[in-house]
Amino acid sequence: MYRILIADDEGIAVDSITYILEEVYGKQCEIRSARTGRSVIEIADGFHPDIAVMDIQMPGISGIEAIREIKKLSPQTRYIVVSAYDTFDYAKEAIDLGVVSYLTKPLDRDSFVSAMNTAMGMVDREKERRSSALRTQEKLRTVIPLIESEFLLELLLKSPAEEEIEQFRALLEIQEKSGLILVVECGDAGKAGPGAEAGQEDAALENPIGSGIRIRKFYDQIRNILKSRIPGVLVGQIMVNQLPVLIPHSSAPQDLTERTQTIDACRQIIEQLEERTEVRFRIGIGTVHGMQDMRSSYREAQRALTNGTDPVSHADDLAVLCVYEESYPAKLEHELFESVQKGEADAAGDSADRFFSWMADTQLSSDEESVRLKALEFVLWAEHIAYSSGSLGQYRFRSRSGYLKFVQTADMNELRVWFVRRFREAAGKIGEKSESHAGSLIGEAVRYIRENYQRDISLEDVSRAIGISPYYFSKLFREKTDSTFIEYLTSLRMSRAKELLSDPSLNIRTVCGAVGYQDPNYFSRIFKRTCGVTPTEFRQSKAGTSS
Repeated sequence: MYRILIADDEGIAVDSITYILEEVYGKQCEIRSARTGRSVIEIADGFHPDIAVMDIQMPGISGIEAIREIKKLSPQTRYIVVSAYDTFDYAKEAIDLGVVSYLTKPLDRDSFVSAMNTAMGMVDREKERRSSALRTQEKLRTVIPLIESEFLLELLLKSPAEEEIEQFRALLEIQEKSGLILVVECGDAGKAGPGAEAGQEDAALENPIGSGIRIRKFYDQIRNILKSRIPGVLVGQIMVNQLPVLIPHSSAPQDLTERTQTIDACRQIIEQLEERTEVRFRIGIGTVHGMQDMRSSYREAQRALTNGTDPVSHADDLAVLCVYEESYPAKLEHELFESVQKGEADAAGDSADRFFSWMADTQLSSDEESVRLKALEFVLWAEHIAYSSGSLGQYRFRSRSGYLKFVQTADMNELRVWFVRRFREAAGKIGEKSESHAGSLIGEAVRYIRENYQRDISLEDVSRAIGISPYYFSKLFREKTDSTFIEYLTSLRMSRAKELLSDPSLNIRTVCGAVGYQDPNYFSRIFKRTCGVTPTEFRQSKAGTSS
């Protein structure tokens, strides 16, 4: 249906144009008409015509002036100008305004129909463009939350490389390179301990699993509330009863005003969430860190929840749990254990050697006992990380019974070698476990693809089958196979298609369906692009070879 507005002060001209439109286009057109420039503007304001057929000379406001006004009210309208004056000035003004056609009276029917067809084609293309844009927006509304969740998962649990972070930032249009984490926690109100006032509740929340299950049906509403109160935030997925949220921020720490604004916004968020879900909420807020160090902000937010007593607790408002002496290499310590968590054996060994060098250079001469204790403490903690990830196998109580005696009696060179080796081994075991797990997942994916390639399967189908997110599966699959999912699936299908095409009793449509394609023409194009010849040419070459 096209909305057509006819503007002409001559009734016979309006009737003539209406007759042509009804004769040629039937019920495809909804037609309105106006006799003056003012009335055509007023009608256009509510009618928003797709096409306006405008006479230039009308009482009061001219057609050209009316077009200028209507363009403000209805930018998508296309114009066909009809005039008894075939002058250059009028035509130039019309062209400057983007008019589709400039026709002169008396109106030629064929010329008018041709102009209408051109204008309708432009309207159709614009509608398709808008429809396509809406479809894209709808897809983005589905995809963006998945990308946000995957990004947060990578930042908080998997320590992504800088290149991956940059890819996520580009996808999500994040300008900032730093940020802070909120942890939104839900639960049932806990009972206050002995000595509390009547009606007082414990700050800690109870029934984490039950409450976490209850709020899952409110996820979209929770997400919308968070984004409306703190624009630009990225919202993760619910993990038991907690929801991680990233606020992108400049590299500078939050000043007092910003911190206060964040706390106030979180209080309003809790109020809305509790009203909407009838579940209790608390929020812990970490401090600003670089994107690669979001784990630190996450741990701070968790600590704020653990140690805070208010519904909203900011890490900067809590007592500092650990202050390092000025000369202590806290950054090197962080790098050391970060490399262990990432399973990077060489980096862990290098950081361990540098840390031992610092102890030997600055502490050994005055406090050898503390050096030995620190070496033992760090090795035990590195192995604890490895055991916790399942990388060192079964934990045995006596498995490290010789450590204490060795640390007490070894000379410093022996202790250094032992210290570095233990860190390298702990990180290496984690890396092997991660590599093995990734290989297992891709092996499972390859089996699924080989068993189902004849169906219309997608990347999402395979990732769902092996239980990981589509983005992570896509990245992992490329790393392990040196090809994308589509490249691998297409190669597999084409290989099988060649086998089937070698059987002359099978027609091409049958082969097409047997390898997962519904459209023989599309199958032929893919086959030629991949194999260099069409399926028919391939079959003919095989027949020639066999003869």
